[in-house]
Amino acid sequence: MNGVIVVDKPQEFTSFDVVAVMRGILHTKKVGHSGTLDPMATGILPIFTGSATKAISLLPDSNKSYRAGFRLGQTSDTLDIWGNCTEPRNVNISTEMMLRTLERFTGDIEQIPPMYSALKVNGQKLCDLARKGIEVERKPRPVTISRLELMDFRGGAEGIIDIDCSSGTYIRTLIDDIGAALGTGAVMTSLRRTRACGFTDGYTLEQLKAMPPEELQGLIKPIDEVFSEYPEVHLDERQKTLYLNGVRLDVNRLGNAPADGQLCRVYAGEFLGIAKISADELVSVKRFTINNGE
Repeated sequence: MNGVIVVDKPQEFTSFDVVAVMRGILHTKKVGHSGTLDPMATGILPIFTGSATKAISLLPDSNKSYRAGFRLGQTSDTLDIWGNCTEPRNVNISTEMMLRTLERFTGDIEQIPPMYSALKVNGQKLCDLARKGIEVERKPRPVTISRLELMDFRGGAEGIIDIDCSSGTYIRTLIDDIGAALGTGAVMTSLRRTRACGFTDGYTLEQLKAMPPEELQGLIKPIDEVFSEYPEVHLDERQKTLYLNGVRLDVNRLGNAPADGQLCRVYAGEFLGIAKISADELVSVKRFTINNGE
């Protein structure tokens, strides 16, 4: 099996736990994932199998979507309810104030990564340092929040938001920053990823375990789907042979070639791989054809 299967990750599972289970379900060791989800989070986790695992390092830096619960009037060392939380205090923020505050966090903003994260500083994971009681300086990082919508707001203190954001956005940090802007503090109470790599629907591990092999095979999505934002380049049979033998092709003979420096999907009846336009030449970046040994 070569391609992508989308799992709906359960709570209390790490992303690697899901990979381990999928190795057993698919009967192969060649399994990987993209877009790590924290154990307490649920939702869309694309799983790559077979030759498709080569695509993980090349994935477009695509946007992701989340649905997150929050509680005002409380803070936490992990910025969520799974950490050491302060005692909740009564707050009553109006819906109008909440909406105005969310507007401030829509668009291009900067975030300071949380200490409890897998981000590395000087070769050490921040979360490992945090567990030792060590806090280090983190530089703000630019992220983009393209949609921040209040879906529910109960009692002026608890609610749910939907977020469309750039890769690398920390939802816990976003909620903590919103709480600071309101002057109340805030913690994340739940997190579900609803979109990743362009996929919005997944299957639970229980569903996948119960499926016969032929049904599982039908769920495997072609690897080129995760590169759908890249333009297509189509080769004839002679160009295909040259391309698969590592020859750089003259862009001027391809017709409608992408701009210089751009990545593209290469086809010749079938998906061959990802290439880059460089100095008027089509240069292979990664091939995915099974019969060429890559």
